[in-house]
Amino acid sequence: MAQALRLAEQGLYSTSPNPRVGCVLVNDGRVVGSGWHRRAGEAHAEVLALQQAGKAARGATAYVSLEPCSHHGRTPPCADALISAGVSRVVAAVADPNPQVAGAGSDKLRAAGIAIEIGLMEAAAHELNIGFFSRMTRDRPWVRSKIGMSLDGRIALDNGVSKWITGEAARRDVQHWRARSSAVLTGIDTVLADDARLNVRDISGARQPLRAVLDSKLRIPLDSRILQGAENDNVLIYTAISNSKKNSELEQAGASLCVIPDGNGRVNLPAMMRDLSQRGCNEVLVEAGSTLNGALLRAGLTDELVLYIAPQLLGDMARGMMQLGEIGSLDQCVKLEWKDMRLVGKDLRINAKVANV
Repeated sequence: MAQALRLAEQGLYSTSPNPRVGCVLVNDGRVVGSGWHRRAGEAHAEVLALQQAGKAARGATAYVSLEPCSHHGRTPPCADALISAGVSRVVAAVADPNPQVAGAGSDKLRAAGIAIEIGLMEAAAHELNIGFFSRMTRDRPWVRSKIGMSLDGRIALDNGVSKWITGEAARRDVQHWRARSSAVLTGIDTVLADDARLNVRDISGARQPLRAVLDSKLRIPLDSRILQGAENDNVLIYTAISNSKKNSELEQAGASLCVIPDGNGRVNLPAMMRDLSQRGCNEVLVEAGSTLNGALLRAGLTDELVLYIAPQLLGDMARGMMQLGEIGSLDQCVKLEWKDMRLVGKDLRINAKVANV
């Protein structure tokens, strides 16, 4: 199963909106076939492993990082392929949360006389597809906020200067978080201040994520770098107003617009996350300032923080990492759970899960 999970990880940057899945076939104590799902619309891991195994699949045990599918999507059901190949046993790391599967794959295998076990290395398999599970069970993506800051929690000087608080190694590391995400979300203030393209660079084989901009009043300039270049047709702007002239200009520039007001002149954040889910987004990386990061956390929409902490102090006049408003007592504070800590160059990267998510 560990080998199946390592195979599944090879699809980290390419399978969205599908889950990352690996499969290993074992017969008489030796591996006879293996495969991993590369991208939506292409063969699933089980099918590739069966093709490699050929006749040796008969009587084999299939170790799969996710319960085999039982429905016709872009490809035929994997459960049917395993049955036709004559495997005798299937061990799945975790049940598929997709309502179209939800145990049906296991039921189909059992009905065909194939032994099925679920739960081996379940936690690791769930973490690998945490965004897919989130989309299927909560109808919203798994949302990570990436924040580069000083040791005292500051993301920019009082005059707005923030380049560069963290080092080159940290900036390279961010590319991997972008590459594994279905969408990168930012706010209009960050677009106006940094004029970043938010695309994936220097990672071979990675597809470009959807780039989403939260711009309640449609202030985005038409010459923004995010609207330029070959990837500008994957830009989505969430807004609270409809301006026919600006809408037309942005659409001509290759962007799409989604108008979802909250009734107070701002974008409806929960509705925005549901919309991203319906667009097939499993994981969303937020690269924004303190306003949007704070708003998402206050709304209960942030699941994880990816913090790059530089070994420097910027002082209490510099800008804070997140606007959370006044917290009157310690029991009202946002509680986190440490997931991972490591040095990235000279900076410390901390992954922290928002508690009770």
